[in-house]
Amino acid sequence: MSSHEKSPVLRVRGLRIATDAGADIVQDLSFEMFAGEVLGLVGESGCGKTTTAHALLGKARSGSRVVAGTVELEGVDLLSLSPEGLRRVRGERISYVPQDPAASLNPRQRIGAQVAEVLRVHHRIGDATRERICETFTEVGLPSDKEFLRRYPFELSGGQQQRVAIGMALIARPAVVVLDEPTTGLDVTTQARILELLRSLSRAHSTAFVYVSHDLAVVQSLVDSLLVMYAGGAVEYADAKVAFTNPRHPYTRMLMRSIPRLRTREPLSGITGSAPAPGHRPPGCAFSPRCSLAVDACRTDEPDYAELSPGHLVRCIRPDIPLPALELVLNEPTVAGDREPLLGVRDLVASYGSRNHRVVVLHDVSLELAPGECLALVGESGSGKSTLGRCIAGLHIPDAGALLLRGEPLGAHAAKRSREQRRTIQIVFQNPDRSLNPRHTVGQILARPLALFGTADKGALQGHIKELLEKVRLPHTYINRYPGELSGGEKQRVAIARALAAQPDMIVCDEVTSALDVSVQAAVMSLLEELRGDGLALLFITHNLALVNTVTDRVLVMNQGRVVEDAATADIVSSPQHAYTQQLLEAAPDLAT
Repeated sequence: MSSHEKSPVLRVRGLRIATDAGADIVQDLSFEMFAGEVLGLVGESGCGKTTTAHALLGKARSGSRVVAGTVELEGVDLLSLSPEGLRRVRGERISYVPQDPAASLNPRQRIGAQVAEVLRVHHRIGDATRERICETFTEVGLPSDKEFLRRYPFELSGGQQQRVAIGMALIARPAVVVLDEPTTGLDVTTQARILELLRSLSRAHSTAFVYVSHDLAVVQSLVDSLLVMYAGGAVEYADAKVAFTNPRHPYTRMLMRSIPRLRTREPLSGITGSAPAPGHRPPGCAFSPRCSLAVDACRTDEPDYAELSPGHLVRCIRPDIPLPALELVLNEPTVAGDREPLLGVRDLVASYGSRNHRVVVLHDVSLELAPGECLALVGESGSGKSTLGRCIAGLHIPDAGALLLRGEPLGAHAAKRSREQRRTIQIVFQNPDRSLNPRHTVGQILARPLALFGTADKGALQGHIKELLEKVRLPHTYINRYPGELSGGEKQRVAIARALAAQPDMIVCDEVTSALDVSVQAAVMSLLEELRGDGLALLFITHNLALVNTVTDRVLVMNQGRVVEDAATADIVSSPQHAYTQQLLEAAPDLAT
């Protein structure tokens, strides 16, 4: 897949990973990488990206095993090493940066000690240890003084935690670093700084990066080459510029259509249906049931790879056929003044901390939300967005100010609200791992609000649950699955379905699409757009400014707990007035084709 004259630093050949029951998760995957190269590994949730990422470190996820293939790092097959041999290689020659650094850092150990432990494990103890730590922290844009090194992870921001995780991955100067969604959940300015950091580190140390992501706009600005996965296999591989300007597989092209644009307001187009679960791949091309270009041959014979140009491989028999034109129409923006407000927030003040030490995070915030309106709340991490959303949902008691629902006072705490008021305002959290009960099946999770708010008859409960799963593009078979058996994107869809089960008039969406791939994001937003036609209002908290431009009517920009700009979305994007808003827009990734 490359014309490099040097030997690849990482070579994967015929990799096949299956469940313990024998169902393929990843099949016949091959690629190679060279020093200093950044490879983007993309595809929908459940396509095998993270399973592949783990296999690159010689690890199989729980309930799975490597059945065939090789993963050669600097000429050594990691899959053939003993556990002791793998321990020597991991962290020293190949390392891993997880999606959630807070979950991977030890909350009881100071960050300096955690980074030093990597050097100690790989026998690099000596006078140079402190010097190497300071050098690495400086490289990743963190302070290296003694006071900072003695901090605990919870004393750092999300962006600082991610930089610590990157520093730990780089401290032993590995040949390859695998990054699994490292900027998901970060605000646009922090994300931009992390991406620039990765670009500079790749050049400085000739380190190869495997960047796993569902955000193609982010990937475009970073990677040298792109590997698109679907149902456990590679469907397209190309130089990044070629892949983004001239994608040839129908799946890649449909993914590109699903990406929101920052500078132009275009309708989002999701991909109908859902990817097959392991063990349920259809005959022929796995994408054929969802492909608008599929013919009979696609459904019977699995296509071979075709090299369309040097290094551009596509697994499709019809790569030259154009996709049908889109016929989607954007809804006209809802103007708040056109209707009586559903929600009113008046001079809200909120804080955290003990009685003797309170930190104010919201300062006199006011807003109105009309039925059917989608109001975006944007700003960097720590600006007060989520606290405002929690106050509206009744999960955080404000210090001062008033909340109004249809002009009537709304209790500050959810426990003080009537059942109808609780049904009216629902919230979907950013992290479904913390909001879904791991001991309940998907069916039990969705049945609870249906029973609690009386929005479904007992006899028709199963039918309503299936309808909810269809709305968020999940198969009916997921009813009996537990959250731990789902991918991150699938869990978030369950959380959204749970909110919809109450048939609310308003949903507080707190970064609900950050864990979703672009196709599912488009489908979920299309669903929410349909429900807005029936009067559903959305408070859309997000850092994805391109998505804001596509789906929202109005934008509130928050900085340090205050609203610094409030205007129609079109005005914010085309002519931002506040310097902080301009800074956010400059940092936001945008797909340029």
